[in-house]
Amino acid sequence: MSSSTDTIDGRDAAVAAGSAKALRNLYYVRFGFAAVWAVLVFASAQAISPATIAMLVIYPLFDVAAAVIDFRTSGAARPRLPLYLNMALSLLTAVGLALVVTSGIPAVLRVWGVWAITAGIVQVIVAVRRYRLGGQWAMIFSGGISVLAGTSFILMAGGPNASLTTVAGYATLGGIFFLISAIRLHRLAARGR
Repeated sequence: MSSSTDTIDGRDAAVAAGSAKALRNLYYVRFGFAAVWAVLVFASAQAISPATIAMLVIYPLFDVAAAVIDFRTSGAARPRLPLYLNMALSLLTAVGLALVVTSGIPAVLRVWGVWAITAGIVQVIVAVRRYRLGGQWAMIFSGGISVLAGTSFILMAGGPNASLTTVAGYATLGGIFFLISAIRLHRLAARGR
């Protein structure tokens, strides 16, 4: 009886290790994308140009792609409903940004703010459900900050200092949290060998 338990535990450990490795790699990619994206947005954030429009729409579309990859590779650590919800929210955000971007920076900040709030809540849920994999405290913290940042974007949209540089800063901070989580998952995987 104990040998079958060991086998089940061994399989569970192997599945968890595979999920952790896939998440680690995805988190490294998300960090790199966020860093490059933020630099490009900082460079063009003074006004809404065709390049800025493209960058604004690309970010949530990249989030959709990342959620799809997460869903396909995370195995047992895959929280289905929250990942589906994340995909839908990000896709709706891309469409929303494409529709409001010609209305100006305040409209963009409002759409981005709603996305940051809702995506932050989903991120916390996913990270809590994956907590046993390790490295998820950074994702929990990032999701909480996302909710606060989204609220500030909405409030900022009504003021005279509405700027897209805040969105670039938000992406930078989110990328840093992905990097922290990836490093933590990498260390946990190395210890498990």
